[in-house]
Amino acid sequence: MNSQTKKNSWIFYAWAVSVVATLGSLYLSEYLHFTPCSLCWFQRIFMYPLTILLGLASARKHTFIVTYALPLVIIGGLISSYHIFVQEMPHEGATASCGPVSCQEDVLNAFGFLTVPMLALSAFILIFVSLLRVRHYEKRESHSNEATPS
Repeated sequence: MNSQTKKNSWIFYAWAVSVVATLGSLYLSEYLHFTPCSLCWFQRIFMYPLTILLGLASARKHTFIVTYALPLVIIGGLISSYHIFVQEMPHEGATASCGPVSCQEDVLNAFGFLTVPMLALSAFILIFVSLLRVRHYEKRESHSNEATPS
C-alpha cells in the first residue's frame, strides 16, 4: 500500500468517526429526546463541520484539510474534557446550569464511565490520531522526495 492510499484511508477513517459521532448525538437528542446542555452544543459545533470537511476531503482525496480540521478537533476535545471535569468533579453549591439542562446532569452513563462528553472526547481523540497519521505520511513523503535527486 503506497503512502497516498494510506493517507486517504486515514482521512476516510476520521470522516467515519465524525459521522458516527454526529449520528449518535442526533440519535440522543432527536430520537431519545435528551435535551443537550450548552457544553454539548459547543461540542456539536466543532464535530458537525468535521463530518462535511472530512467527507469532502475523503471523496476528493485532499489531505491538505488536516491543517484546517485540527483546530476544530483540538477545541472540541478541550470542551469535552472540560465537560467531563464539570460532570465528575462537581463543586458544592455550583449548579453549572447552562440553560434548560444542567451540564452536570449525566443523561447517559453506560458501564459507570461512558457519558456523552466521554464519547465525544473519544471521537475527537480518534479523529486527532487519524489526522496525525495523515501528517506523518505527508512528512515521510516529503522527506523521500527531498532525498531523491532530480
